Amino acid sequence: MAHIIVVGNEKGGAGKSTVSMHLATALARLGHKVAALDLDLRQRSMARYLENRREFMTLSELDLPTVQCHDLPEIDPASLQPGENIYDHRLSAAVAALEPDNDFILIDCPGSHTRLSQVAHSLADTLVTPLNDSFVDFDLLAHIDQKGEKILGPSVYSEMVWNARQLRAQAGLKPIDWVVIRNRVGTQRMLNKEKMERAITMLSKRIGFRVAPGFSERVIFRELFPRGLTLLDLKDIGVKQLNISNIAARQELRDMMKAVNLPGVEVEI
Repeated sequence: MAHIIVVGNEKGGAGKSTVSMHLATALARLGHKVAALDLDLRQRSMARYLENRREFMTLSELDLPTVQCHDLPEIDPASLQPGENIYDHRLSAAVAALEPDNDFILIDCPGSHTRLSQVAHSLADTLVTPLNDSFVDFDLLAHIDQKGEKILGPSVYSEMVWNARQLRAQAGLKPIDWVVIRNRVGTQRMLNKEKMERAITMLSKRIGFRVAPGFSERVIFRELFPRGLTLLDLKDIGVKQLNISNIAARQELRDMMKAVNLPGVEVEI
């Protein structure tokens, strides 16, 4: 059975699609079979990323490790029982069809609360939540006092993850391994950064997630999107010498992959 990775965050702009694309491509480069589902049926950033990649490969006549993004199958409404949700069945059918032939299924969720996102979280073996290093984004996980020192209570997103964990426990499934990835962490030792670090550490112990390093703010991510490329493709497209920023970004990816610690994955990228 495939290991299901869900990349979820109910706030936009946290780097979900960048994290999703690099996770999926890194796994493909390591020889794993990976399928992707993009649940943002309107924006489709992950799906567009992969479409751009296929077009670039065709035009440049390159054969790069890649991932297929699959559409949710249509379900006949007449086949549903009273009270059943059609989106539940569409997602379940997609996962069931992909599980036998893949090592990993990566599900990229929209930056808002939807029924599809809620169901996907309950399917997650590993839940990856990218988070900008800001108390504006921290509010996604928990409410905090004005000094940024005391946790007042969980947010609606944390409560959704808790409910997903409860559903999995009732079904006899293994617990969700929840990993919060800190993106755009400042390089200098600033007061806000130190407060965020203390708050994240405190909250991780309270509601049960692991903390992993993510990506710094880099122009290259915006430049790679139109071609569907990742940091791992630079040498394959003829970049013979990486600049310092690109080398640092590749190291961030290695560190993130190691920290996420997916089963059966040896990080040598």
